[in-house]
Amino acid sequence: MARDDEGRVESLIRIRYERMSISPFTFYRGAASIMAADLQATPASGIKTQICGDAHLLNFGAYASPERRFVFDVNDFDETIASGAWEWDLKRLVTSVEIAGRHLKHRRRDVERSVRAAAASYRGHVTAFASLPVLDVWYARVDERLLARAVRSAEVRTRAKARETHAEVHGADLTYPGLECDESGALRFRERPPLIFRPPDEPHFVESVKESFERYRRSLSYERRALFGRFRFTDAAYKVVGVGSVGTRCLVGLFIGIDGTPLVLQLKEARTSVYARYGLESGFTDQGERVVVGQRLMQAATDLFLGWAEASDGHTYYVRQLRDRKTGADIERMTPRELEGYAMLCGWALARAHAKASGNAAAIAAYLGRGRAFDDAIRAFATAYADQNERDYETLLASRAPAEKPAPAAPAAEVTAAERPAAVAPPSEAPVAEAAAAEVAAAESPATDEPAVEAPARKRRAPRRRNGLAVDRGEVPREDG
Repeated sequence: MARDDEGRVESLIRIRYERMSISPFTFYRGAASIMAADLQATPASGIKTQICGDAHLLNFGAYASPERRFVFDVNDFDETIASGAWEWDLKRLVTSVEIAGRHLKHRRRDVERSVRAAAASYRGHVTAFASLPVLDVWYARVDERLLARAVRSAEVRTRAKARETHAEVHGADLTYPGLECDESGALRFRERPPLIFRPPDEPHFVESVKESFERYRRSLSYERRALFGRFRFTDAAYKVVGVGSVGTRCLVGLFIGIDGTPLVLQLKEARTSVYARYGLESGFTDQGERVVVGQRLMQAATDLFLGWAEASDGHTYYVRQLRDRKTGADIERMTPRELEGYAMLCGWALARAHAKASGNAAAIAAYLGRGRAFDDAIRAFATAYADQNERDYETLLASRAPAEKPAPAAPAAEVTAAERPAAVAPPSEAPVAEAAAAEVAAAESPATDEPAVEAPARKRRAPRRRNGLAVDRGEVPREDG
């Protein structure tokens, strides 16, 4: 985490730690680098693919394709890299299902059922993709018709349809809710420090952002460059987003079309993938291009305005629409049945992404087999790593404890990872501004007051295999029973 903080906007780092401190679930979302370090020590099949790198539950969602159809897919590629292990994405996903189930206080058997749903869905769909022609795999997508068949709950269908209808009818409103008119009547971003703001040197800042968008134009294909030319740049601001991305340079640019339609593009800093720390080569010197190419390889349909740019200060960025009829899952309100269904959809989307990006669906399917041994093995991993995540979360809280309050001793590391950094306190312990706290409270549930239960340390055992899936029982402590 200390390495993650390097190069971030120092004044925003405290917001990142505040958000990660809400619950084990929010901590997990911001701890991709910790899990990347841990995954290096786990057994893998050797079958490589382009990976998302951070495939947790909230990095999936629905959005509008260029044909204006809703598509459900992976939607975050900050850590994407070529020649990764497909198991890493799947382990990241199933562990997030386990942690979400615990966060929602679902019964143990319901949590296990949801985890199995994600694993079985991935296994079943990657097997199905293995038998399809290459072009059929490339064109495959989980669109609204398939979603309607997959979602059994009438209540979930109703809520999803309502969100989709709202996105269609109120698309301009959803483009960016924080717009206002200045004294001349021109649209501009409404500031809400510390989440949306302009720096003191506003004129220079806005001009430099405009120059970055001019460089971005060159990354677009000719026809999309022509479309982009019909919009006029008018304003820019910093915008804090997500959990793990807080502190990275993320800006928004406001453009007005020739018909007066607003377009908001996000200019998000592309940093080196956390997996590159462990010898994986991306093949790109421009990290923005790495993100864009990975996204185009893995997604069924990509944003019309997806591109990249290098700013005058040397930082690299990727560009996309801030919101394009996007809708995500409301994890906080999910019943056990809904979480199970959503986990299944995520497993399906991840299988499609790996099959499209790598062409190795047949090899992965042959490795997984047709029985439930794989599902059992991956469920055991999810349970064990969720326990480890809770211990890491408690270590973070202890590191942020006031100096006058003795911090509890941090538990010994249970995951073998030579380069795993210790949790550290952020540069500033000042509380987040009220605006930030209000936004976080609206988006996430408050952290539970119950302390994480720490399993006793166990001796490391030799890896064993179930149906060809290597399961290292010493990677993380397993839950008794």
